[in-house]
Amino acid sequence: MTQPESAAAPDEAAPQSTPVDEAPTRRAARDARKAAAVARPPARLTVVGVLGELLITAGVVVMLFLGWYVWFNDIIAGGEQQQAAEQVQEELQDRWERGEGIAERPVEPGTPVVADPAAAGEVFATLIVPRFGADYVRPIAGGVDLRTVLNNRQIGIGHYLETQMPGEIGNFAIAAHRTTYGAPFADIASLRLGDSIFVETADGWYEYTFRGLEYVWPSAVEVLAPVPQAPQIEATDRLLTMTSCNPKFSSAERIIAYAAFETWYPRADGPPAALSGVVEASAD
Repeated sequence: MTQPESAAAPDEAAPQSTPVDEAPTRRAARDARKAAAVARPPARLTVVGVLGELLITAGVVVMLFLGWYVWFNDIIAGGEQQQAAEQVQEELQDRWERGEGIAERPVEPGTPVVADPAAAGEVFATLIVPRFGADYVRPIAGGVDLRTVLNNRQIGIGHYLETQMPGEIGNFAIAAHRTTYGAPFADIASLRLGDSIFVETADGWYEYTFRGLEYVWPSAVEVLAPVPQAPQIEATDRLLTMTSCNPKFSSAERIIAYAAFETWYPRADGPPAALSGVVEASAD
């Protein structure tokens, strides 16, 4: 028996579109939505990210600036002060050879020569501290003015004009920075009992021996008295006082280093053996 001609063939009766045909289209749309979501992060996260990048960049710039200002700049300024001090040493030698500005010899043998007070801003001596380095030498000028002395890249160490001169009975007091502007007193806290500290003038070399540290408020000007912290007492000893700010990067208080006079070496007899290398290097 044959099938009626009006009956449709199986292919003709099937729908024109099937679920199987739509599956790739739905997957593609889903993948596109996921890709769009990944490509477009929330606007808030973008702002936070940019701000974070800016803060990191700013932090790096600040750190680089501080590194240059505090470390690298101190190295450069310290080198300039070192060279200036070596030139001062040559000038002190020349002054002595010409007999200019040299104080009269004391009557008593062994008593140190005391020069006339230096004027504000006048470089009259050098400071030599072996503990700070085998070739450490820095200029000393009259006064503690920031602009002309303490912040001066050619000087750095200032003498309190109201205090005594090297070798004089009383207190020869000086000041310098621990950070910035060459940081001449960067290592003041490293001084140890018995360390030698030398002050060179045209007359010769004055040797002091370190005795101890003290920490005081900035208002404690009594450390500059002829007898430190005891202005009512008459001085009988020759002292050296070094002052600087404490702690580093702060002026909250002062660090004070005290030293007592040991002996002096007339320039006519040559420098002390402990300094022969330093003095010879400056003359080269």
